[in-house]
Formats: sequence, C-alpha cells, structure tokens
Amino acid sequence: MSAAHAPDPAVDTDVAIVGGGMVGASLAAALAGCGRRLLLIESVPYGSEAQPSFDERTTALGNASRRIFEGLGVWPAIAPQAAAIRTIHVSEEGRFGFARLVAAEQGVEAFGYVAANRTIGAALWARLRSIPELTLRVPARVGNAEITPAGVRLEIADAAGRREYISARLVVAADGAHSQVRAAAGIAATIEDYGQLAVVANVAADRPAAGIAFERFTAAGPLAVLPLPAGSFAVIWACLPERAAQLLEMDESHYLAELQAHFGWRAGRFVRAARLGSYPLQLTRAAAAAGVRTVLIGNASQALHPVAGQGFNLGLRDAAMLAEAIANDGDDPGDPQLLARFSAWRAQDRSGVVRFTDSLVRLFGDPRAGVALLRNLGLLLFDLAPPAKSALARVSAGFGGPAPRLARGLPVRHV
Repeated sequence: MSAAHAPDPAVDTDVAIVGGGMVGASLAAALAGCGRRLLLIESVPYGSEAQPSFDERTTALGNASRRIFEGLGVWPAIAPQAAAIRTIHVSEEGRFGFARLVAAEQGVEAFGYVAANRTIGAALWARLRSIPELTLRVPARVGNAEITPAGVRLEIADAAGRREYISARLVVAADGAHSQVRAAAGIAATIEDYGQLAVVANVAADRPAAGIAFERFTAAGPLAVLPLPAGSFAVIWACLPERAAQLLEMDESHYLAELQAHFGWRAGRFVRAARLGSYPLQLTRAAAAAGVRTVLIGNASQALHPVAGQGFNLGLRDAAMLAEAIANDGDDPGDPQLLARFSAWRAQDRSGVVRFTDSLVRLFGDPRAGVALLRNLGLLLFDLAPPAKSALARVSAGFGGPAPRLARGLPVRHV
C-alpha cells in the first residue's frame, strides 16, 4: 500500500458494501488489490436456501459482462456451466412478423451466456474468500446508519444480536430495490408497478436448446425462453397477477400445454417442467446515483423489468465503473467530486437502458389493433435491416457514456 493510501486509524474501513448479492459481490471482487480496506455486509450466507440472490433462477450475461467476470477471475468457474446464446428470435403471438439475430453474422461467437444465479454466486464467493483486505460480516444486518460529510458510521448486528459500530469513508448500497442504505442517505426513489408477476420455470423439450434464445410477446405478457447448459430452457413469463396465479396452480401437464399453446413449436415439444415460483415486476428508479458518502449500484439504483435481460448487466457495469473510480481517483473513495464523476459516467447508460426496457414493455403491452400492426411491421423491417441488427447486438456494451475498463478487457487500475 502506498503512502498516499495509508489507512486512517480513525476509520475502520475505506469502503463498506451493504449487500452481497451478485452486484455487491462483484464490486468487492473488482476492488481486490486496489489498496483499500473493504467490508462486505450480507444478511444471508451464501449457500443458504433463504438466499434470494443465488437461487436456481438464471441470468443472461452479455459479452461485456463476460469480460468483466474474466477480469475478476471468476469466468473460468462459470463458463463450463453456462449456455451460449448464438441466435436471438423475437416474435409476437398471433402475428407473422419476427426478427432474428445470428451471432456469426455480427462477427461474434455468441451474444451472451445464460448461467444459474447459484453458479455465479459460487464463483464470486469463492473469489471473495481469497481477498486479504476484505472483511466479511455474514450473516449480519445494518441497523442505524449515520451518514455525514465527515464519514459514515454503521451499526451492524450479527445473527445472535451482537452489535458493533463501523466507521467508513464510503458506503455502497447494493442492497436491492428496497434499499435501506438509500433511505438512510435520504435519496428518494420512485417505484412503478407494472402490474405483472414473472412466473419462472426450467423446462425440457424433445430437442436440445441449441443456443437459441426466444423472446415472444404474448397476449398474457412477454415470454422469454432461454437456453440452459444441459440443453433445456429457462422460461420467464411476465403475466397479470390473476394469470400468474392460474399458471402456478396448474399441474405440470397443464402448464406445459399452456406454454406450448402460447409459445408455439419453435423449440420442439415441451416435455418436463420444474416450477420455481414467481416474483413481482416493478420499475424502481433512484432520484440520484450518489449522495453524501453514499453510492447506489444495481437494483438499489434501478430495478428493471426482465423483458430485455438487461438488469444485472447494467448493475455489473455500475460495479465495474465504481471500482475503477475508487481504484484510480484520489485517496478518499467518498470524496464528493469522485462520486459526482461516477454519477456522470453512468448517467447515459442507466437512463438509456431504463428507457429501452420500459418502452418495450409498454409497446408490446398496448392492445390497440393499430399499434399491433405497427409492431408487426417493425419486426419485419428490423429483420431486413443489418444496421439495426448490428446496433441491437451491441446493447450489452451499454447505452452510452464511457465503458468500464473491465468491460473492455482491461485491468481496473490504470497502468
């Protein structure tokens, strides 16, 4: 550690990360070796059945996210259990228009990869346990948080109720859409309920997935069918609550028949389903990306509809850019100018992804006949337009603003 980064004896840690899900854990891994004292606080241990971040749900990782994970040293543990997306097929139920993207035509091996959250979590937490400057408080919860321009003081309670007080230069909110840290920092957030639930299941068909990801817009809601490593599919169906309740109450054969009726036969005959449940869909947007000695990343800053699979990829870019700012930008990670620069760097990407995702939900949720006809025509024209396909293929790199060094295959710290 250089003299410029010598620890202040009055401060227990430089960066306190609240939330050890995929985004918070990625930030901690990205900050390894950057000369900062790190603290990660997570309420549920990795591997617990109660851990919502690392269950059997799946995440689609874009190529920028793959490069970030390569830079963190965790991709080799994820890759053998990830399925490549080499073709994307978009269609609308009851309409003849469709669009198809082929990775080889865009000069890439794959558009991205699908991996189970449990797999990603195992790789990240194995990495965290090897970082000497990282202190883990798991399971533990943050009680009171006193945030002032001079620093942050956190009350932390472990599973037995024992309390300790930690002072930090910066607190990072990676604690989800209903962020406690965001509230303590006085940063407002708007929550817009889409009036939908996502019904998720792993489904097997009579032929393998073969690297094709499907996005089908049905009368009941957007339906994503994503390839899994074993040749099966992850199904995420966004429905009205009443419709979701009906699907969840069906036995396996009736659910498969309903899925087949709305999705069609592009993936073959669906023959088995393992139901995992449902979760509500909302759009959460924080009024600011940062406050006094506080910064928001991932769902604490923006929680999106899963229609375009962009939520985690956006949050991972948040983590990568924040790590880059902290590692290269002065001695104090909570400096207001550093946080202002981080906010400016991320603003265009964040706002672009939110608009893109929200617009898709509204466009394909509009039942008016004229709008449906325009959607169908748009899909046909898109399928015939190589420039449009190339632009969409680059979505995983972000919607503008500087790309994090990790996303470009570079180390976090400037050489």
